[in-house]
Amino acid sequence: MTVSDTFVALVLIGLFLVLGKILRRTVPLFERIYLPTSILAGGLALLVGPQVMGDGLLPESVLEVWAELPVLLISIVFAGLFIGKRIPSPRRIWEIAGPQVALGQSIAWGQYVVGLLLGILVLSPFFGLPPMAGALIEIGFEGGHGTSAGLADTFEAFDFPEGTDLALGLATVGLVTGVLLGTVLINWGVRSGRLTLTENGDVKTEGEGDDPDLANFDEREGVDRHEGKATDPLSIHFGFIAVAIALGWILQQGLVELEAWTWKAAFDLELFEHIPLFPLAMIGGVLLQLLLDRLDRPQMVDRRLVNRISGMALDVIIVAALGTISLESLGGNLGPFVILAAAGITWNVVAFLVLAPRFIPEHAYERGLGDFGQSMGMTVTGLLLMRIADPANRSGGLEAFGYKQLMFEPVVGGGLFTAASIPLIAQLGPWWVLALTTGLLIFWIVVGMRGFERTD
Repeated sequence: MTVSDTFVALVLIGLFLVLGKILRRTVPLFERIYLPTSILAGGLALLVGPQVMGDGLLPESVLEVWAELPVLLISIVFAGLFIGKRIPSPRRIWEIAGPQVALGQSIAWGQYVVGLLLGILVLSPFFGLPPMAGALIEIGFEGGHGTSAGLADTFEAFDFPEGTDLALGLATVGLVTGVLLGTVLINWGVRSGRLTLTENGDVKTEGEGDDPDLANFDEREGVDRHEGKATDPLSIHFGFIAVAIALGWILQQGLVELEAWTWKAAFDLELFEHIPLFPLAMIGGVLLQLLLDRLDRPQMVDRRLVNRISGMALDVIIVAALGTISLESLGGNLGPFVILAAAGITWNVVAFLVLAPRFIPEHAYERGLGDFGQSMGMTVTGLLLMRIADPANRSGGLEAFGYKQLMFEPVVGGGLFTAASIPLIAQLGPWWVLALTTGLLIFWIVVGMRGFERTD
């Protein structure tokens, strides 16, 4: 690959995004189900590629670049998750978002329990897949396309390359199903009286208060505009993300060295060597934001610009990942794919309907929709469903959902455990990881059932 190949590959992604936007505007169904433009663009790229059209219209050099991009760009997405967001004390986070922390953690650990049981009892003995396939539900559903693509090297390292394609397929199914099922659940909630906060008793439909940037519920104003006179503000904010990634890399190297001197030397157990950079880049972003807050310079960062950079990187990742997804791997593992998808969707729906009313003291249906949407595909899916159900945010769910991420995403949903799950299962064995995740699931269910008193 050359620099010119990379340039051409990025330009083609831009063209596919424009075509995807045109397609989304042309076909009303895609807008009604809130299908992202990047998913359509990735589907178009796959259609004109060699897997569908034989020789295809895309040069091999472009596909080679696309195959490498997600592993690199996912660090930009995760590094920017908390830059520009207020990071309150853990006590304050728990006061506001404790019930949703418990719900989100329960759903995520439940995905591991369901997946590992399937991996041990069904996928491995009947389909010949390694037990680590049980982690694909959480990686694909909670982690989404970015995490699935970002773990490609980890799957390769443990001789499970088809895991990347299966995870990407699950992420796509989860994203589309999450919006469709979420809409069904909202309408059912209205008819059954469980959902009461919609304006005039109606469910918000497309076009009502649509916000192209649903993730900007924690923006801050007052960025130092003097910086823009010398340098474009977007460039400065890319620099902040670069600092976060650099801090994550330093942390990664330190952990690898620590591992070499401790449990690797004693037990020949390798963990941090197989954890990719992106979850540690997220920790780097948190450290950078804490430093900015301590120096009383939060005005240096405009959350909207950080979102712009992260959003562009995620769109590029999705197009590149879907454009190079292996249809052969999906077709060859269609049975396991359907089983994992069905099991993951079933668990998410059951957890939402059964656990949310018992965990969240007030407005459980409206607030629980955020965790359901995130568990099916993306954080933005959860925000979308919450805004459809409660456009005026009378439940206070958006704030709680936002603070919840501080105690959620560093661990699961693309966090440290998500990145470490494949090495842990491969080296410790699936039964040990199943015992661990089952224990954590029980812990968070107990916390959710007993930790919060109803006030309504």
